Amino acid sequence: METRPVIYDPNGKPREIYSGVPSFLGLPVAKSKEDLKNYDFAILGVPWEGGCTYGGYSSCVIAPKTIRSVSSRYTGYLPDYDIDTFDSLTGCDYGDTVVQNGNYELTFNSIREKYADIIEGGQIPIVFGGDHSIAYPLIQTLAKKHKKRVGVIHFDAHLDNYPAFGDDLYSRCSPFNRLYQDENMDPTKIVHIGIRGARNHPQERKEARKYGAAVITAKEIKETGYMASIKKALSIAQKDTDVLYVTVCSDVLDGAFNPQGPIDPCGLTSFELAMMVNECAYAGACSFDFVEIYPETSGAHVSAHTGTCLALYFMNGVARNRLEKNQKLNNCSNY
Repeated sequence: METRPVIYDPNGKPREIYSGVPSFLGLPVAKSKEDLKNYDFAILGVPWEGGCTYGGYSSCVIAPKTIRSVSSRYTGYLPDYDIDTFDSLTGCDYGDTVVQNGNYELTFNSIREKYADIIEGGQIPIVFGGDHSIAYPLIQTLAKKHKKRVGVIHFDAHLDNYPAFGDDLYSRCSPFNRLYQDENMDPTKIVHIGIRGARNHPQERKEARKYGAAVITAKEIKETGYMASIKKALSIAQKDTDVLYVTVCSDVLDGAFNPQGPIDPCGLTSFELAMMVNECAYAGACSFDFVEIYPETSGAHVSAHTGTCLALYFMNGVARNRLEKNQKLNNCSNY
């Protein structure tokens, strides 16, 4: 087994999703759902932006492309845990979903279909958006398979649970309200973590209380520590659930760590977020998304590098979980 991705295919050519865009980490490209069966996880891009809630076009539609491009410098090894993800897991890049500007129905159905290919094949989806509205069709699809038994840990500065943005029910500020009301979801298994700042609206806190969703503020994380906070979140999201979904909006990070995203001061450091995401994966999370970076706001692509690293910390947590389970099985077989 390859312990690290190989940037070039057997013919010496770069692996590409489409012309000029490399696959994530140089992973093999899965062109059909049948190809997925050979892998443990699959990368999926969603180059989508629905209605903007502030200003105009944000450039998040090119985030999957940008993340793939910067990922070429990384491997699966993390010295933090002395584990190489690719010693335990195999992965592929499943390309992007179909999107059409302004067309929620077509775009969300495309997301549901391609994401379903991954979860039905038993792979772990790693999804790069796009704006945060994509969390609704993604988690909704998982919930159809695990009715009322999906736990969600939502890293964000904002609750994203507003009933609607004007007449838009599906904007980036409303996906969790849609999930609160989904017949297959139990909103008491949703934890919003990292919440802070004056870009929130009091109605959003009222909506969380109304439906019983948990809220862990950035203030609480800083006061009690990131590990205590994530363990609290996991205890809520994993109680009486079968699967755990992790969704990350870039602005859970302090603006200093997220220069190509929505700037929100007083947030998490990249270290705190990476450790918490890794802990979620280690605890058994089976799906991950990272959304809301705006690559055109800076040429350095710091936020794209951060998104890449968060995906790697998530996958490494999955690998750590599997390694320890295998070690326990091997120890038992020796008796």
